[in-house]
Amino acid sequence: MTPHKTAIVTGAGSGIGRQTSIQLAAAGYHLVLVSRTRDQLEETADLAADATSLSVQCDVTPTDLCDPVATRSLVEKTIDRFGRIDAIANVAGYSPLQPIEETSIEEWESVIDTNLSCVVHLTAEAWPILRKQGGGVIVNVSSMASIDPFPGLSIYAAAKAGLNMFTKCTAREGEPHGIRAVGIAPGAVETPMLRSLFDLDAIPHERTLDPKDVARTIRDCITGNRQFESGETILMPSP
Repeated sequence: MTPHKTAIVTGAGSGIGRQTSIQLAAAGYHLVLVSRTRDQLEETADLAADATSLSVQCDVTPTDLCDPVATRSLVEKTIDRFGRIDAIANVAGYSPLQPIEETSIEEWESVIDTNLSCVVHLTAEAWPILRKQGGGVIVNVSSMASIDPFPGLSIYAAAKAGLNMFTKCTAREGEPHGIRAVGIAPGAVETPMLRSLFDLDAIPHERTLDPKDVARTIRDCITGNRQFESGETILMPSP
């Protein structure tokens, strides 16, 4: 793996995004680490640097991806810094746990924006660059909720189902240009987001996936070990 390749990782401050960043650094990728919280991103950058002996650079870029202007600026800064974008790992996600009748319009918009619209915006902004380069790979983190929803996760499940289809569409449009797109749909993963919704009585540790394992699948999609699965959403059920 050549160390000059560059990956943008969203949701990089914790959980799957942090582990993805660490594993991509070990594979020799320069990183653009994205979330809303600088302190968490800086911790990830330190961990990523410790994970590799290669001359990997980590750019900490706090960004509100729900703002299309900020997303455009993120892409421009990435090109200014590294000159290319070889991979995008769309890991950032958000979900409340609430019945349909208690869902406000504001909550609906927030969940759809974070889990679907942000991915669309970032993909669209990066697309001309990926085409000009002759390719790249986009990995979108979906959820098993998109095919087997848990009560209270209706908006999240709907957003992730839309993400599955957007992944397929991205792969179809990208194929003539060497652009791959793959979805990853894990079940319950031991992350801060999961524990903000479910305690150990509801979902014990032994029924969760390790974020490192999900990150390994993302890394394999990006590095080409699973290159023939473009357009698919890879299911990773919980134990």
